[in-house]
Amino acid sequence: MVNITFPDGNRKGFENNPTGLDVAKSISDGFARNCVAMELNSELVDLNTTITHDSRVRLITAKDPEALEVLRHSAAHVMAQAVLHLYKDAKLTIGPSVEDGFYYDIDMEPVSEDDFEKIEAEMKKAIKAKIPFERRIVSKSEALEFYKDEPYKLEMISELEEGTISFYKHGDFTDLCRGPHLPHTGFIKAIKLMKVSGAYWRADQTKAQLQRIYGTAFFSKKELNEYVYFIEEAKKRNHRKIGIALDLFSFHDEAPGMPFFHPKGISIWNCLFDYWREEHRIAGYVETKTPIMLNRSLWEKSGHWDNYREHMYTSLVDEEEYAIKPMNCPGGMLIYGMKPHSYRDLPIRAAEIGLVHRHELSGVLSGLFRVRAFHQDDAHIFMRPDQIEKEILGVLRLVKRIYSTFGLGFHLELSTKPEKSIGTDQQWELTTEGLKAALDTYGQDYKINEGDGAFYGPKIDVHIKDALGRTWQCGTIQLDMSLPERFNLSYIDKNNEKQRPIMIHRVIYGSIERFFGILIEHFAGKFPLWMSPVQTILLPINDDLVSHANDVRIILEKAGLRTEVDSRTERLNKKVRDAQLGNIPMILTIGDKEKKSNSLSVRTLDGKVRFGVSHEEFLDKVLSNIRERKLDLNIF
Repeated sequence: MVNITFPDGNRKGFENNPTGLDVAKSISDGFARNCVAMELNSELVDLNTTITHDSRVRLITAKDPEALEVLRHSAAHVMAQAVLHLYKDAKLTIGPSVEDGFYYDIDMEPVSEDDFEKIEAEMKKAIKAKIPFERRIVSKSEALEFYKDEPYKLEMISELEEGTISFYKHGDFTDLCRGPHLPHTGFIKAIKLMKVSGAYWRADQTKAQLQRIYGTAFFSKKELNEYVYFIEEAKKRNHRKIGIALDLFSFHDEAPGMPFFHPKGISIWNCLFDYWREEHRIAGYVETKTPIMLNRSLWEKSGHWDNYREHMYTSLVDEEEYAIKPMNCPGGMLIYGMKPHSYRDLPIRAAEIGLVHRHELSGVLSGLFRVRAFHQDDAHIFMRPDQIEKEILGVLRLVKRIYSTFGLGFHLELSTKPEKSIGTDQQWELTTEGLKAALDTYGQDYKINEGDGAFYGPKIDVHIKDALGRTWQCGTIQLDMSLPERFNLSYIDKNNEKQRPIMIHRVIYGSIERFFGILIEHFAGKFPLWMSPVQTILLPINDDLVSHANDVRIILEKAGLRTEVDSRTERLNKKVRDAQLGNIPMILTIGDKEKKSNSLSVRTLDGKVRFGVSHEEFLDKVLSNIRERKLDLNIF
């Protein structure tokens, strides 16, 4: 008798050793047809795995999040089979599932997206045939013999231990694989190959260059269509393309990975920091500034020289080694240590918009999302142990105010003590419970990542969600017990005894450059009025009205609006179209009627036009929208 315990606590006995499919069928045949795998004692396995002893079982259907990974891993095998059918000399390496689909690295002749149609057609033959996936455990010698003509598989097998090697077979295709897989290929209802790129075997530039073919798969065509729409929308929002089109920033070979911000980009940049400074003043922060280059002894003291040296830019000055800072923290420690502190001084909330440099490999640079020179909106909060909960709560509330201004939702994750750490168990318990208490008081659900904290303390990561539903880890709140000790920081408590402060590291924007890129894509380049580099543009309908348009421009600029006049000798329709392409939110047309009545014709980006708007009404509504930093451009 084998007893199966289900997630709800119910149990069911089986006389003979059942497979996962048998368990599913014991519930109902209809349910069984929707099952793709099972979780057996917390391990994800094939549905046809035999259960030999009392176990906990959770049956995985297409609705469960784990199902997509199984589906896409199986789709990678189907794609590899199709490639081998079409390209006889191809040699396979690895083909994992990834966040949005799967890929397979293959040593083969170059392919392009033009070849995808025939590969997909071959894949659909296997899918239509509903071929079962069969698992087989083999010895190392069997595996080596089977793959004797496959150099990449031989290399991988040579590194495996005896008894851990499994093959998966469907039809005439067999692959070295850990699994699990779908019951059969017919579960793949929708597939699409997405792109192809080059990849080096084991990411080593000295080894063979492979073809990496990416694809995705879903349990329904509707889901695939929604995903393809999402991808196309994301392409339209690509911050690099929009950045060029709107003249916001550029990159140059003279400084790889280091962005150049143009006047319009700096206009947005300044808006971000004007708002940031306003919120931080209200929240009781002071602002500091530390040097960009500090000597080696400081970085040795902080631990960066030993643990982060390969990412740092260094220089020799007066025969002494210096490093351009990759982080702002050590400079902040020096400022705190300049004078003695009493417990009455704490908390000290010191913020810094610091320019840091980190040497990233050229292959990972990605527009504003991954750069070598960037600014961080750092803050270091020095506090007493009894202030942890209140200060964390203050940061969380500040995070919410700032992100909500941009229309960004977020979720929270708490990471606890890792295997390798510093500090006592008592310190870790104190700081972790402080974070938990603050999160519980804050009242928003959060996820706990056991053992994923920094070596010096637990942390809260803030993951924002943009207009397309994508998540980005931007904000972080870290408790640090290491740097205050390394820099011998202290304060005098109420008993006149020296104590070590606890420190919070926190960022909200994170990398400002990266946050800028996220906002470009979030708003699709159509920034709210308060952020727009050009808020209003005046379009005189003929040359005789240019002088009047400039008079109006002066009025608007004195009121604080960023305004331009399009005085080109172009047709009005073209001027309007160009302004719309530039995502200028307020397009103001000036004709003889508007000049005589001192009024404006106001066109917004949604195509609506309001005639006869007085200067006073226009400024009243627009300036109110800007003051309140509204997201809605529907002002009139």
